[in-house]
Amino acid sequence: MNPEFYSYAIGIGTRNKHGQWLEVYYPAPVFKPAAAEIQAIATALGYQGGNTSIELTDASLGQLQPHLNQAQQAIVAQIAGSTQPRVITLLETDAALASTPEAYLKLHLLSHRHVLPNQINLAGIFAQLPNVAWTNRGAIDLAELPEAQTKARARGELLEVAAVDKFPKMTNYVVPSGVRIAHTARVRLGAYLGEGTTVMHEGFVNFNAGTEGPNMVEGRLSQGVIMHAGSDLGGGASTMGTLSGGGQLVLSVGRDCLIGANAGTGIPLGDRCIIEAGLYITASTRVLVLDEHKNIVSKVKARDLAGQSDMLFIRNSETGAVECRTNSKAIELNPALHSHN
Repeated sequence: MNPEFYSYAIGIGTRNKHGQWLEVYYPAPVFKPAAAEIQAIATALGYQGGNTSIELTDASLGQLQPHLNQAQQAIVAQIAGSTQPRVITLLETDAALASTPEAYLKLHLLSHRHVLPNQINLAGIFAQLPNVAWTNRGAIDLAELPEAQTKARARGELLEVAAVDKFPKMTNYVVPSGVRIAHTARVRLGAYLGEGTTVMHEGFVNFNAGTEGPNMVEGRLSQGVIMHAGSDLGGGASTMGTLSGGGQLVLSVGRDCLIGANAGTGIPLGDRCIIEAGLYITASTRVLVLDEHKNIVSKVKARDLAGQSDMLFIRNSETGAVECRTNSKAIELNPALHSHN
């Protein structure tokens, strides 16, 4: 087996009536486990290597438990005897996804802060995530939903369907330390929220996207976008998803940036950049680059400025032209807004 084993996790999940996985909850995924730990698991379960998932019975859990570290032993004790399906998923390598348990493990690795967005192979994820009804009684297969709703009504209950989606909300699986999330349904499992992040009511963080922390998110962080420390995404602001429109720019927002209310970016930004409120910069936006005396020095497309620092983007109120000037003001987030005590 690969001495640089990627990850494993013990989980408990939900299957439909046909035995197909709908979702898996992994309380404490292990990233880059020790070779001796994997060898002990292999001996207990007859694991031969590769990326796979093995359903666990009470008997196999008992065989496995003595070979695990203390945290994993505690998980085994908590799920022993459950009638819900239990599973151990082993990822020897960071390969394309081949099953629903594998997909859920990689989403957990992101939300547990083991890996940053774009540092994990998520190829095939949509094919491995079934579209599910997320209810107050857990995940339900869409084909089985009408029956479940009828039975609930017969008991005098209401089955609340909060969402119909491939991705659940993150906080039903992971609540990272040191964050505030005003509306939990707006952060998907697979989001990465760094220490000190605040996501306001209208903020949204997709899977494989997130914040280094501390950050204020009042707008939308699309798939593949990482926002670095000290930056603020204003109300109604947005970021284009990675490779949006077939382009080749991987988006990120540098440190100490401000994207104003209802503004947005389709190019990566370096550090200390500002986009004024209401201005959306796309890769093809025509930009006038001005020097410190406000003289035009060049006319470029915004993609030519990708990744540069200390840029201030504004729209000239007289001409309507988009201008890029040197940002002479440092942007600092109000520390009171990021207190999670």
